[in-house]
Amino acid sequence: MFNKNIKLIVAAGILAFAVYQFTEGNIGNGIFLILLAAIFVLFYFKNELIILAFLQLRKQNFEGAKKYLDKITNPEGALVRKQQGYYNYLNGLMVSQTNLIQAEKYFKKAIELGLSMDQDLALAKLQLAGIAASKRRKIEAEKLLGEAKKLDKHNMLKDQIVMLKQQLKRI
Repeated sequence: MFNKNIKLIVAAGILAFAVYQFTEGNIGNGIFLILLAAIFVLFYFKNELIILAFLQLRKQNFEGAKKYLDKITNPEGALVRKQQGYYNYLNGLMVSQTNLIQAEKYFKKAIELGLSMDQDLALAKLQLAGIAASKRRKIEAEKLLGEAKKLDKHNMLKDQIVMLKQQLKRI
């Protein structure tokens, strides 16, 4: 909700007030304020709107997730690099139901910016492979499918990978 720089400034201000509380002998207040500052630092690295959008996607509520993502007006200024990757990843997941061209752009941008978890990267590459297969780009789809298979260490996407491989054989 706040700009990433404002979050750090607020955390620094709270931390300074915590130090003041310690010097005054109010140890309990100082500890509480340090924990409060830690929340602002946490939200610097993990954007609260993206977390809420993930929770909505877990419930299969695409409209709710889109509502939270639309609140992020300037992703380049408000989010750090990995958060921008997840912003594009989530937008790609939602748009993939209706507009494959735009979904492809979102997924490519998400991969370019980077995603923290290998499973998310594998799913993004699997989605790109599916889009490439639907556009009859077999070589690109096979390459992306191989990369997705390498990244899927827990075999969570095994069935989808096998299904897409069978679909590629028909092309």
